[in-house]
Amino acid sequence: MDRIRIVGGHQLNGSIQISGAKNAALPLMIASLLTDEALTLENLPRLADVSMLVRILGNHGVDYSINGKRPGEAAIAGQTVHLRAERVVDTTAPYDLVSKMRASFWVVAPLLARMGEARVSLPGGCAIGTRPVDLLLMALERLGADIEIENGYVIAKAPHGLKGAEIEFPKVTVGGTHTALMAAVLAHGKTVLINPAREPEVVDLAECLIKMGAKIKGAGTSVIEIDGVAKLGGARHAVLPDRIETGTYAMAVAMTGGDVMLQGARPELLQGALDSLVQAGAKVSATNEGLRIQRNGAGISPVDITTEPFPGFPTDLQAQFMALMTRAGGSSRIRETIFENRFMHVSELSRLGARIRLEGDAAIVDGVDKLNGAQVMATDLRASVSLVIAALAAEGETTVSRVYHLDRGFEHLEHKLGQCGAHIERLSNPG
Repeated sequence: MDRIRIVGGHQLNGSIQISGAKNAALPLMIASLLTDEALTLENLPRLADVSMLVRILGNHGVDYSINGKRPGEAAIAGQTVHLRAERVVDTTAPYDLVSKMRASFWVVAPLLARMGEARVSLPGGCAIGTRPVDLLLMALERLGADIEIENGYVIAKAPHGLKGAEIEFPKVTVGGTHTALMAAVLAHGKTVLINPAREPEVVDLAECLIKMGAKIKGAGTSVIEIDGVAKLGGARHAVLPDRIETGTYAMAVAMTGGDVMLQGARPELLQGALDSLVQAGAKVSATNEGLRIQRNGAGISPVDITTEPFPGFPTDLQAQFMALMTRAGGSSRIRETIFENRFMHVSELSRLGARIRLEGDAAIVDGVDKLNGAQVMATDLRASVSLVIAALAAEGETTVSRVYHLDRGFEHLEHKLGQCGAHIERLSNPG
């Protein structure tokens, strides 16, 4: 199993190309099931989750091809993938596939909308909380689906098609909004989503669906209106840049000092996190190229944050910001309101010398003068990269094990950091 070795204490200087967003790519790929024509997705990141979803979609009959690298193209350039579900051969998504990636549960919506039936395994538990699917199923039932749960599978049927309805979400749910959008575009009549997720990845899905012929208004606001159509066609769509990767590298620069241009980053996708970064002492400048992050020799200031749905501070950047706060000149309070069990990185950060105590849904971080390298273990995707950020500023050597978590969400992490001056390398265990 691979590990990552980091020798801390080196500033980051240079530029990093921001990849396409994983959290946008996955629902966009699933949307290919809505049409018998080709959906071409550009700027798709090269990630383990993307490769896994390609295999899952292939199980349903989706044909795919991936453009090879062009001469002179950098290894980190986004890939172009062509997906075509000309004929859906299987409306069952089995447990052995769904259990490997929660987002694959969303295939229930396009399969139901297009084929009138779907049998999809419940995704099971998750390291960062239960993340239930009840709101996703509620949305489908409001659209007229008959849903039963049997032997760990959701069996959804709508033999005469789905029907437009008003769906009010009791709390913001990204998965529920993705599901409702993909189901409603082929429903008979009008659907209104009240209190949907406003995340940029939801807007990206809506924009792609519109290119495919869907009629959607209001994505990114508190009310989305969808007029169902009989059929969707093919389209070409570029995945938006990854705001979580952007925020992660911005925090790495703030942690180590230096000057890095995040190529292709769009600041409006994560303004809440950037505001907190500026309060911590970083300089953030938007340019035509992307986002420039700088921090001189001045110390890091403590900042309190609370995770919130977009446009607030993203839960997916909470662990990274906590790593930054371990070196702040004072105490900060980090409150997690989106997922339970999302403080599993605390014990591993403590191995590096961080001083953190938990109080319910909050972590109190007392900044320390220095961190020291140690052997640490990744527990989930975002927690793992927080250990990398801390290690970049720690004295001595740190090894991060179980980095398969990192490979699920960060494309060529060690290459991108290494080209900016980080002393980082991947170690492959024999056998």
